[in-house]
Amino acid sequence: MPDTKASSSKAKKAFALRLDPAVHAAIERLAASELRSANAQIEMLLREALKGRGVNVGKTPAPRRGRPPKEEGNS
Repeated sequence: MPDTKASSSKAKKAFALRLDPAVHAAIERLAASELRSANAQIEMLLREALKGRGVNVGKTPAPRRGRPPKEEGNS
C-alpha cells in the first residue's frame, strides 16, 4: 500500500541538490547562526530570491494535527 503522506500533493517535495562544497559550508554556517537547519535555510533563501524577482510564492497550509473532531450523536 503506498504511503499516503508521501504521495499527498501537500507533502514537502524531496529531491537531490548538488552544491559546491564551499556553498554548502556557507549555507550551514548561515543556518547555524540563524538557528535553522540547512534545509530550512535553503528554502528561505529560495523564497527571498523568488520574491526579489517578483514571483509570489504562497505558503502551503500545514496539515491538521491531533484527533479528528467527535461526530455528534456518537459517544
